[in-house]
Amino acid sequence: MPDMPEGEEGVFGGKMPSGEGQRVLEMHGMAPIPVDNRYGRLHRIFTVWFTPNLVPSAFFIGTLATASYIGLGFWLGAVAIVFGTLLGGLLVAILCTWGPRTGVGQLPLARLPFGRTVILPGLLQWASCTAWDAINAIFGAEALNILVHVPFWLGLAVILILQGLVGLWGYEIVQTAEKWMSIVLGLMFLVITIKIIDIGKFSTPNAAHGGALFGGFLLMTTISASFVIPWSAYASDYSRYMKPDTSRVAIFWLTLAGVGLSSAWIELLGLAAAAIIVNDTSAGIQHLVGGGALGVIALVAIVIGTITVNAVNDYSGSLALQATGARIKRPYVAVVVTILAFLLTLWLHQGTFATKFTNVLLFITYWIPPFVAVQMVDWWRRRGRPDVMHLVRSDLLRPGWDALAAMLIGFVVAIPFMDTSLYIGYGSSHWLQYGDIAFLVGFVVAGAVYALLRRLITKSSRDVEGVAAPLAEPAESEVAIAEKATSGV
Repeated sequence: MPDMPEGEEGVFGGKMPSGEGQRVLEMHGMAPIPVDNRYGRLHRIFTVWFTPNLVPSAFFIGTLATASYIGLGFWLGAVAIVFGTLLGGLLVAILCTWGPRTGVGQLPLARLPFGRTVILPGLLQWASCTAWDAINAIFGAEALNILVHVPFWLGLAVILILQGLVGLWGYEIVQTAEKWMSIVLGLMFLVITIKIIDIGKFSTPNAAHGGALFGGFLLMTTISASFVIPWSAYASDYSRYMKPDTSRVAIFWLTLAGVGLSSAWIELLGLAAAAIIVNDTSAGIQHLVGGGALGVIALVAIVIGTITVNAVNDYSGSLALQATGARIKRPYVAVVVTILAFLLTLWLHQGTFATKFTNVLLFITYWIPPFVAVQMVDWWRRRGRPDVMHLVRSDLLRPGWDALAAMLIGFVVAIPFMDTSLYIGYGSSHWLQYGDIAFLVGFVVAGAVYALLRRLITKSSRDVEGVAAPLAEPAESEVAIAEKATSGV
């Protein structure tokens, strides 16, 4: 553990697991994971990213492709879903490879480029985790209401308590839950898939034409990407316990496969069912599959899926708030996220959920790409070897105004290319036929601005300070490590 001012080790460090299956209440927070505590087989990278996307919110996103303001048919909608998912998944896969090298979570790593200004992205990520909690919890609470006939608020409380317990216990319990639930939920959604293949509509024509069709395709691509992109702000949280010499190639492909397969799968189910689903709720999904035993399976899958995805949100939200410098132990922050999600869910459940859902989804997508671009440029400038030994030392952080300026400039420049029910940018309405490419614009601009600012400040294309010594080469090739680690579940 690096030297820290008195009291900081107790807040940001603490007890942690050191092997698979250990049921340890993880008190450890954003401090780097010591090498002696690194462990974990590679297959868990796939399951931790596969399971959280087996949720109704992904299904709901798929139904949007045929909405009147998008107007895509099944096949063009499917292309937009797959393309958007892959675009977003690439960011998650790249950032996930940073965990083993640094032993640090994604938002805590942002303390290196952002310095003291990390407060803004840290709070935004904490709020985003809470928002995702609320969005997912609506479906879970509705499913529990139908299954056991409890009031919505009580079903919501049960869901949030269960997810909160998983997030409270920390990394190893989250990883274990995602591993086993990948099998349970995978089988449940396979049954639902067989039913939808039988009753779904795969020949729905495009409702939009010409320029409007182009704009609809862009918008749907962005919406699908927006379901995956937020994971990039969580990425290294779930690989930071892995050994430093773990294959980066294997982590990249397992992450991309986990995120991509599950997200595209459930969104395509929603697209196939869009023309026949009664309503975009848990009850609508139950009705869609015909009720009875299959309806019960669908509802149970929704409940389990909600708990597994929100446990990930609670855990990462706790690391994000610590990254701002908040001197609160990680488990306590996870509890606070859960409580706030309860209140936000009650608000989202009132009025037009579809509009609120889309706006929340897109806003989260707008701020994260500029933030990630700054981190990626910083990583490149440090040659992929950032020195994290004093990352928890708030007194040693640099001002970070250049990183914050680049992120904000990227966000502002992207505004004309946004398309939401609250605001439609000039570029979206006049150049893109109401398409939305704000996340791409924000990413490119923020990255370019930060690279330029750092070049002007340091008079160099690479950083000299804050770079760690190269890691020793692993004894086995990355391919051999991947094959060995992924054998067995």
